[in-house]
Amino acid sequence: MSEQITSTITSSDVWLDHPLGQLFARIWAPSSLPNYLEHKSPIVLFHDSLGCVELWRDFPVLLSATTGRRVIAYDRLGFGRSAPRLDTLGMNFIADEAETYFSIVREQLGVQKFIALGHSVGGGMAVNCAARFPGACEALVTIAAQFFPEDRTLEGILAAKELFKDEKQVERLKKYHGDKASWILNAWIETWLAPEFASWSLATVLPLVSCPALAIHGLHDEYGSVRHPELISEFCGSSVQVEVMPDTFHMPHREHPQMVIDLVKDFLA
Repeated sequence: MSEQITSTITSSDVWLDHPLGQLFARIWAPSSLPNYLEHKSPIVLFHDSLGCVELWRDFPVLLSATTGRRVIAYDRLGFGRSAPRLDTLGMNFIADEAETYFSIVREQLGVQKFIALGHSVGGGMAVNCAARFPGACEALVTIAAQFFPEDRTLEGILAAKELFKDEKQVERLKKYHGDKASWILNAWIETWLAPEFASWSLATVLPLVSCPALAIHGLHDEYGSVRHPELISEFCGSSVQVEVMPDTFHMPHREHPQMVIDLVKDFLA
């Protein structure tokens, strides 16, 4: 990304009050928006199972600069700079993000209409936000989202479980999550591998989505085959544009950021 593009974007950090603990958020925006763009809906980012605001890296800056919109990302409770969690994730945690947490994020940031964009499990959360707030969500974008716990999904998580037995990998996670890293790892691995989670899917919530949707997926995604965007398109209550990216794995926005940005820009246009 050129310094010229970066210099046109400002960012601000915000702390949000929640009954269960403070949430950290960051907002990116073009330093000077034309009048016709000032009222454009912001893009809200929902991170993956090991993610946080910092791990979006420069994607939000480029997204804001390219679309001319504000971009909002927040650390879910227990992640990044948000307050820690000591509980166990419930089997409905994906749907619960829309009701229990994002509703308060919206309220405190004064977000009326918005565009929901989520990566991996964050894609499922974005789907639930679009369904929960149909009059407010103008568009939905999923990146490498899972529709259900596919065998490939679980095999990928089992492989990651072995990888994180290496303390060096855990230390890398602590760079972004501090002492919360162990809870985050356990929440991800043990929840998805739990027998009672096997019946989870987006089948009942997708029909409630009424806004246009874009489903981006890597052809070689190690956590889910192309069946996932196909099912998102099949079950969604609105039109869905499916984009399967060749030579791409589970991090399309990190592997090919400009390509993903262009897809989102054209879709929103």
